Amino acid sequence: MFRSDKSNPVAAMPDNAKAPYGVRIKVEVLNATRTKGLARRATFFLRDLGFDVVGSGTNPEQRTATVVYDRSGHPDWAARVGRAMGAPVIKLPDSSRYLDVTVVLGGNWRPPPLPFHP
Repeated sequence: MFRSDKSNPVAAMPDNAKAPYGVRIKVEVLNATRTKGLARRATFFLRDLGFDVVGSGTNPEQRTATVVYDRSGHPDWAARVGRAMGAPVIKLPDSSRYLDVTVVLGGNWRPPPLPFHP
């Protein structure tokens, strides 16, 4: 069980929604909404949870719901990202991307109130 801390949503996340210590989970974040800067906010959020966000950008198609793709065949890693983002995980291997997980942000994802990162 974890203690809720509204002043720090990252600290309130359960351990199974964070990257395991010493494991590098490479994540790509794509914004599939019209909200500018959403991929950047998600990048900071996931990095604060210990994930290695190696790329971000804009998805060519807009989505209403956020989805997490398991790219490397590590379902536990993708599930951790899915729990952090509150999104379902879909297995979609793609060894050409050199990624473990892709997050496609939909209109349902709201960034937690975190301190501003310059």
